[in-house]
Amino acid sequence: MELKTKLTVKELYEIYPPESRVELINGEVYEMPAPTTSHQRVLFRIAKRLDEAKGKGEVLIAPVDVMLSEDILLQPDLVLVLDTTKVKDRVEGVPDLVVEVVSPSSLKRDVVDKFRLYEKYGVKEYWLVFPAEKSLLIFTLTDKGYELFSEAHEKGKVKSKLLEGFEVEVSEVFQEAS
Repeated sequence: MELKTKLTVKELYEIYPPESRVELINGEVYEMPAPTTSHQRVLFRIAKRLDEAKGKGEVLIAPVDVMLSEDILLQPDLVLVLDTTKVKDRVEGVPDLVVEVVSPSSLKRDVVDKFRLYEKYGVKEYWLVFPAEKSLLIFTLTDKGYELFSEAHEKGKVKSKLLEGFEVEVSEVFQEAS
């Protein structure tokens, strides 16, 4: 008899309570630590600006489950979902924009694993935020995969392709708490 080691999203929900900070990638469970306060400050500033600029749709901040398939459930730091019929108790389907605030413990998962998954499933815009470096990179989905569309380091503005006319000054995102 073969022992099953990979889970489905349904099985994950039977094992972990709904408020758990876990992700399921190709059937494997990854537990996630609580974010730091500096992580949350950066995320809040981005969410606030996106929410003001989005027009239609919904901006959701972690923890929020995003179910991409039967064996992939992620908890991005922030999602923008333009088609709000996808928003139930969790996001069921592909969000239009995803933001991940990268920490040393999430570096590989955010920059490699999730990058590939969001690209594969068709997330139109993927933002990688590096608080330690005060950098923000915006990737847009093309027929060749993700391509770097806009970036800024310490100062300067980044622009969204998805949200026409939207830009944010990175020094505002990374300002120190007073």
